[in-house]
Amino acid sequence: MDAFNYSILILVLPVVMFLILGLGGKYMKPVIAGTLGSLSLAVMTVLAYTTAYQYFFEVGKGADGVYQAINVFHFQWLRFTDTLHIDLGMYLDPISVMMLVVITTVSLMVHVYSLGYMKGEKGFQRYYAFLSLFSFAMLGLVVATNIFQMYIFWELVGVSSFLLISFYYVKPSAVAASKKAFIVTRFADFFFLVGILLLSYFTGTFDFATLTASNADICVSSTAGMSFLGMSVLSWAMLLIFVGGAGKSAMMPFHIWLPDAMEGPTPASALIHAATMVVAGVFLVARLFPIYHFGAPEILTVIAWVGAITALFAAVVACTQTDIKRVLAFSTISQIAFMLTSLGVSKFGEHEGLGYMAGMFHLFTHAFFKALLFLGAGAIIHAVHSNEMGDMGGLKKYMPITCITFAIALFAIAGVPFFSGFYSKDEILASAFEHNKAIYFILSFAAGLTAFYMTRLFLRIFFYESDKHYHHKPHEAGPMMFIPLIILAIFAFGAGYIPFGHFVTSDGAPYDIHINWQVAITSIIISFIGMGIAVRMYYKKNDIPDRITASISTFYKWAYNKFYFDELWLYVTRNIIFKRISATIAWFDKKFVDGFMDSLAYVTQAASSTIKDFQSGYIQQYAFAYLLGALILVVGFGGWLIAFICK
Repeated sequence: MDAFNYSILILVLPVVMFLILGLGGKYMKPVIAGTLGSLSLAVMTVLAYTTAYQYFFEVGKGADGVYQAINVFHFQWLRFTDTLHIDLGMYLDPISVMMLVVITTVSLMVHVYSLGYMKGEKGFQRYYAFLSLFSFAMLGLVVATNIFQMYIFWELVGVSSFLLISFYYVKPSAVAASKKAFIVTRFADFFFLVGILLLSYFTGTFDFATLTASNADICVSSTAGMSFLGMSVLSWAMLLIFVGGAGKSAMMPFHIWLPDAMEGPTPASALIHAATMVVAGVFLVARLFPIYHFGAPEILTVIAWVGAITALFAAVVACTQTDIKRVLAFSTISQIAFMLTSLGVSKFGEHEGLGYMAGMFHLFTHAFFKALLFLGAGAIIHAVHSNEMGDMGGLKKYMPITCITFAIALFAIAGVPFFSGFYSKDEILASAFEHNKAIYFILSFAAGLTAFYMTRLFLRIFFYESDKHYHHKPHEAGPMMFIPLIILAIFAFGAGYIPFGHFVTSDGAPYDIHINWQVAITSIIISFIGMGIAVRMYYKKNDIPDRITASISTFYKWAYNKFYFDELWLYVTRNIIFKRISATIAWFDKKFVDGFMDSLAYVTQAASSTIKDFQSGYIQQYAFAYLLGALILVVGFGGWLIAFICK
């Protein structure tokens, strides 16, 4: 559409910047590379906000009051049949436009913040090149016109994540974490690809507009009557696609990569593993929501339960961690699970789509307050040179700006009234309350734990007076670091006041948000109870935490060790996949595949050895062979001629 032609620059600029910084960064001063990357993101952010304003307030809404999807541009890349072809383009609808705003805003704050945080780091220019590559990959993913284009950018996001996690490549732990993240998500992405192939084979298209049009009629009709193991082919395809989303969004049992990914630079954690990359799975389910609802509703139930269990599991583990980045990592897993659960309990339509709107609303608010938490953690680590809570305490007097902004993020994630997280989380709980009481109770308990472990984290950092004596007096970060904190704090507080239901809904029609006070009051009480318990235990040093830990020592040990999921994965990988499955395949490959090829080589070599003497170079030998062959032909032909005459 001509009105949005400029928006293509949102994708072009990060690619250009990646090439400039990646190829020419070593010839630049670090400050120039960082400034170029930040200015590029600033331009992209302005373009994203312009696109959002123009879409939501000028041309996006149709005559029926429903927001329409717009193809800004697209061209055919690979053609298989008349309907099945892979296009590349830019697709704007409410959720993609919302994601443009989220990605560019958080990425800009990370770029600016990194000018201070990464100053003096070896590979500074390389870091900014990787940030540009990630921004391009994530933006390309959310504006993809078809599911295969999304998959291409999905994998590019994985590559970008690998590069940023392993930025400190001289650290073995960073290298191991990057490989772990890459392998786990690639394992899940295999199922995603199989799901795409199944879906496209039966529907004959990759195109999002076609797949989701008319309540996903093409998907339902094209797979009608086809089933496998008691479940429809469409349900299998959508389940496999969700597995890919679960891997990227770190849902159980694929969650193991995210805590280790904290080995990367803290600003990269804020960008990739808190605000944007990990919500790709949520975006995937939201993009294909009509297919899930009309063609595979049982898979939505699976999504809801996976999300609810993951939310509670991650919250329990977060209560025991002492590394502040790992607390935030498990918090991210739990909050992403809230979003997926909300989509899982949702329906399609103006009055039934509360869960869809709530999940997207929480994605929007969570991006800002979780990025704020990670960048605040970065400022703290920058000041005390440690990730461990035991090395902190009493920092409020040294870092007042960080303390205040961190508190705002805490109130948002804990669901304190008037802060953004309260409004979005309340809608998720209200949707769960209406559709599944068991899931509602699980989420409510997880929300209480969230308030507890986040208050514990805040108090241990800023108030709890420990025996720690700082070798160097901690100090507030410079302007390049605290200005992004202030801006994100404004978003973390105010994002909840946006009438989000007027912009993003399951069917594109406006939805008026009404607070369910029965649910809201209950959630407020639960949050305050969680925060109150944390205050009693961690505001001042006392023996209550030790006594509680001792009373539940076995459970605490299991929770602290993340219920041994890492060890379970290692056991399965080494003793089942490697020793049983892979070893069997390797034996077959060596004995049969390699054996067959070796046999061919042996026969060829033997034949060559036999006939090589015919090329001796002696003319007499060639003449003899020639005469012998001629004689054989004459005798043979003569015999045939005599037999023919006699006959």
